[in-house]
Amino acid sequence: MNINQLETLLTISRTMSFRKAGELLNLTQPAVSAQIKSLEDEFKTVLIDRNQPVTLTDRGQVFLEHAEKILSIVEDLKQKLSDLSQTPQGHIVLGTTSSIAIQILPRVLSYFQNQFPLIKTTIHSMPSSGVMSSVENGSVDIGITYLSERERNPNLESSILYYDTYELVVAPEHPLAHLKHTTVESLKDIPMIMLSPDTLGRRFLDQIFRKFNLQPNIVMELSSSEEVKRMVEINLGAAVVSKLSIDNEVRLGTLNRIKVNEFDMSHPVGLVYKSGRYINSAMQQFLSDLKGMPEDQFISSE
Repeated sequence: MNINQLETLLTISRTMSFRKAGELLNLTQPAVSAQIKSLEDEFKTVLIDRNQPVTLTDRGQVFLEHAEKILSIVEDLKQKLSDLSQTPQGHIVLGTTSSIAIQILPRVLSYFQNQFPLIKTTIHSMPSSGVMSSVENGSVDIGITYLSERERNPNLESSILYYDTYELVVAPEHPLAHLKHTTVESLKDIPMIMLSPDTLGRRFLDQIFRKFNLQPNIVMELSSSEEVKRMVEINLGAAVVSKLSIDNEVRLGTLNRIKVNEFDMSHPVGLVYKSGRYINSAMQQFLSDLKGMPEDQFISSE
């Protein structure tokens, strides 16, 4: 058994085709077939059902699970050896919400890539509820999201970058648009556009509404603050979103912000990464740089 055979099996499982796997691996179809046949002969079992579309047998699925672990170990070994170099290099996969990605990542990544051009970054935008789980399951290396003391995960390390608050926003044509301040009780019958129930922002709002024994008039639920803001801009309802995420819209005059005292609480935004995992040189540099940045680097308006 060799690494190439395992990579071939993995590629076949993804493409469901010997021909497509060969194209991706720059191998002829007979060479792909020979590698799989060699594995099957060595382990005295059938790994692949060769009917179309090609699928793994039950034994093939078990074999694949172990093959993925072996390939992951080999990749870690390559990265550790690469890290012996003095120049930070590697690949970082970031997971964050669309609002945070728009709000802070352009400034941060522009600086970072100018300083460390050998480090590649990939960004996955997702609801805040998905960032923690994505870090924990390894699909992203580092998450940037709202942190919650109530939801501390012992498998994750976190570090606060800055603090944000939530504010009520409406379109300039909305009946409340002339207000600078209001109370949570005044929102009782106002059509509200909300984040989905599994987001931290929504859970915070639900807690506030329960505290005041209010049932909000929810007309729409969306998965990201960016989507929420677009609906508010066309006056489909009011919404409560991150104060820092609306600077541009307020400046352009497409949204009006209204302060609600009951929402005036600080919420930490920070880095999240998995406890005990190997931190390659790219991640070490990225974590070090972000942790060392002053808060106003993140929250200053452009």
